[in-house]
Amino acid sequence: MNNENYHYIFTSFDIELFDLEDFYYNRVNMSGWRLVDRDSDKVKDTLLVMEKFHPIGASILTGGHIKTEPALLYDAVQVLALALAATKEVNPTNASCDEETPWSHGKAVMENINKIHAHGLTGPIQFKNGVRTNFTMQLMRLVGGEKGGTVVSGHWNPDAGLTITDPAAYKRDPPPNVTLTIVTVEEKPYVMVKEGWNLQGNARFEGFCIDLLARVAAKAGFAYRLRLVPDNMYGARDPDTGQWNGIVRELMDRKADIAVASMTINYAREAVIDFTKPFMNLGIGILFKVPTSQPTRLFSFLNPLAIEIWLYVLAAYILVSFTLFVMARFSPYEWSSSTHVCGHETKLLTNQFSVCNSLWFITGTFLRQGSGLNPKATSTRIVGGIWWFFTLIILSSYTANLAAFLTVERTVLPIQSAADLAAQTSVQYGTLNGGSTMTFFRDSNIDIYQKMWQHMSTTSPPALVSSYEEGVRRVLQGNYAFLMESTMLDHRVQRDCNLTQIGGLLDSKGYGIATWKGSPWRDRISLAILELQEKGVIQILYDKWWKNTGDVCNRDGKDSKANPLGVQNIGGVFVTLLCGLALAIMVAILEFCWHTKKNASQGRQSLCSE
Repeated sequence: MNNENYHYIFTSFDIELFDLEDFYYNRVNMSGWRLVDRDSDKVKDTLLVMEKFHPIGASILTGGHIKTEPALLYDAVQVLALALAATKEVNPTNASCDEETPWSHGKAVMENINKIHAHGLTGPIQFKNGVRTNFTMQLMRLVGGEKGGTVVSGHWNPDAGLTITDPAAYKRDPPPNVTLTIVTVEEKPYVMVKEGWNLQGNARFEGFCIDLLARVAAKAGFAYRLRLVPDNMYGARDPDTGQWNGIVRELMDRKADIAVASMTINYAREAVIDFTKPFMNLGIGILFKVPTSQPTRLFSFLNPLAIEIWLYVLAAYILVSFTLFVMARFSPYEWSSSTHVCGHETKLLTNQFSVCNSLWFITGTFLRQGSGLNPKATSTRIVGGIWWFFTLIILSSYTANLAAFLTVERTVLPIQSAADLAAQTSVQYGTLNGGSTMTFFRDSNIDIYQKMWQHMSTTSPPALVSSYEEGVRRVLQGNYAFLMESTMLDHRVQRDCNLTQIGGLLDSKGYGIATWKGSPWRDRISLAILELQEKGVIQILYDKWWKNTGDVCNRDGKDSKANPLGVQNIGGVFVTLLCGLALAIMVAILEFCWHTKKNASQGRQSLCSE
């Protein structure tokens, strides 16, 4: 029983003196009568004089105002004083209420009261046959909002009866066949002005909100005249002056009846104007330029494993080779004997796992090629088996990651979330000046958002932009992130492959159609919006202006499509091959020279003859 469906009538004449602040925001209807015009200069002057008579004067006043009952007593005393002053030769005598003996001057005083024309706290004072005439009672009603209170909506007097000065306040349905003034803000794809057309009136505009407005007007039953708001602002409250601008100012001053735009519903705006049910849900996102791909390095085939992993593999290679060599020396099963007869019999012990052979065995098994050497002892076989298992995992991981690193183009974003933005200073960021996103950061109690607002409001050059177009242009220039509403962000990203969204949404809110406070059109428009949502009309309009415009960016799976490998991808393999061949040739030359020199010294032959 505490909503707009109920109306309460106060029988007290002091409704404006009651504390009704709890009812400012639930749209409950309250009305009452007022006999004392507390806005009258005469009443104010009288109360100032009365307040000086301490303590009696101050005791009958409530918050500087006088209630109706003492005001009537004040006027009654005034009337009696004027009537007695007009009566001649009045002698004070005792009168009894128990006897029916009339007062000798009573008739004269009554006649003088009927002749009085005065002005008291309750308005003009006149009597006819002892009955007061020519007085006015004001009809008061409660209005909500930030500056809520009671306002005059009509008056009543004995001659003319009741006169309502605000008919819409007591009618549930708005008047039919009316033309409403509607303001909006030009913003793609919600409201756009047609270019290259000699059009007038409403035909100049197109966009999602224009199509939505046409369908809402048909269901709610009104015609409309559409115009742009002069300052092209949605509406924000100046924290210093407390004044509003943009669409909100237009509605508060009732220069417009309705506002249809990409206008966010928030607490500050809802306190001074009304919103319908939201026709679109959204949040705040971060628009950023898609970074250029990292340049491909010649040795990109090393990228699947980190540098520290390659170092660990090298350390493991040396460690296992040394362990195999030591284990082969300790184990008796790795030694073999051979007999040679060269004039006498000699028995030799040999071990196949020398230092070089141990390194060669580990190298061959690591590259899955084998080495011709096979461990014989159980201990060395355990070392070999563990090494094979190690190489199986390492090579499988490397092979699985190699395809992704060589064939998929990767981009690295310098920021991933709002927290990353707040924690750095190299990338500038900002939002629309005077919009709900700016208000969100300015009034937020979250530390990260307060830090971001401090940066945006003080940085140079200014981070706040005057329009979404300017914000997108700064993003495309680079090194700038633009905080904007997700629906507009989606529209931009779908049409420009150089733009992307970073992270998730920072909040959740909705767009609504705005009206001035207490407008009778709000409920009817809300019902029309709900009907359009249930029938899928709003989704159809969204697809029309977001997805089916013909200028959608075709990314073709850019982030996951495999590209042909070029020299810049695997050229390092060829470099490694050439370096290996060169090293082999140099070692072969050194071996030849060393062997030839050794034979020459033993046979006393020159190096050239060899």
